[in-house]
Amino acid sequence: MQFNPFCFILKNKVMKKYQTFVGIDVSKSKFDYCIVTDISSQKHEFGVAVNNQKAIRKFISGLQKKCKDASGILFCMENTGVYSMPLCYELQSAGADYWVASGLEIKRSRGIIRGKSDKTDALCIAMYSVSHLHLLKLSELPEADFAELRLLLAEREKLVKALGMFSTTKEGNGFLPKLVLKSTLTNNAATIKYLNRQLKNIESLLDELIERNETFKKQSQLLKSVPGICKQTAISMIAYTQAFTLFKNHRQFACYCGVAPFEYQSGSSIKGKTKVSPLANKKMKTLLNMAALSAKKCDAEMKIYYEKKVAEGKNKMLVINNLRSKIISRAFAVINRDSPYVNTLKAFA
Repeated sequence: MQFNPFCFILKNKVMKKYQTFVGIDVSKSKFDYCIVTDISSQKHEFGVAVNNQKAIRKFISGLQKKCKDASGILFCMENTGVYSMPLCYELQSAGADYWVASGLEIKRSRGIIRGKSDKTDALCIAMYSVSHLHLLKLSELPEADFAELRLLLAEREKLVKALGMFSTTKEGNGFLPKLVLKSTLTNNAATIKYLNRQLKNIESLLDELIERNETFKKQSQLLKSVPGICKQTAISMIAYTQAFTLFKNHRQFACYCGVAPFEYQSGSSIKGKTKVSPLANKKMKTLLNMAALSAKKCDAEMKIYYEKKVAEGKNKMLVINNLRSKIISRAFAVINRDSPYVNTLKAFA
């Protein structure tokens, strides 16, 4: 039986057919679009629109009126961060089906391409939505609290990086004349003081957000019961998992964080080491690494496991990676059980 790319089983088990596929390449000031109604034809409709609310509404309403069945339209775009937000908001308000796909997936699905333009990118996105319809996951904007949480975390990260950069100026002490450094250090101290004040403000806003959202508050308390998970790691986990709704299990999240190992072999000649993938959320991986190092010191079970594996001759970083996986597994367990972590060694001691 030949696969029909125009059919897809949605979560509510209703078979839905799409007759029109719209590929959208979004940039800061405009977006290029390609409308595909017949995949066997080489002629498709192309256009450009301004990336603002008025133009987006006109584009969506015009297309819905033109098509006989508005529910048979599938919009697809790359995830371009804030630039695609106005389009997502308007599509959701209009009740349209849209798919925010991974830019890397779209790029790797294109095959051999020579040259690049916004027009061809829009066509490639439209054709990706047709050929990969079996992988369709309709997108939906998160609640305002999730958007605010991620934004606050991003701002906090910027401030922490800035503080790290400005703090390096002190390294000039003892190497440069005091007369040369005096004015710079004075100005530098004032900047660091201001950045620290702003960092405290951001952390206060984060605390207020966690306190007013019952889901965030409860999950944060549960996660902090796991040895090694601090407040920052708990908040980041909630943000990146969207309150543990984006990932089915801890293995998927481990893969997302770059903790899950993958084999690398082909035939009899290529036998590489089993290792983690560089395609990962590096920020979350760093936080999990610190959590693993902390758990190794403060949790007896983790300490025993680490020392046992190292004594067996295992690589230390491999064992640390195993600790990261254990922490993720424990985090998902306390959320799924809806109860704090229980230290079994203490319980049965």
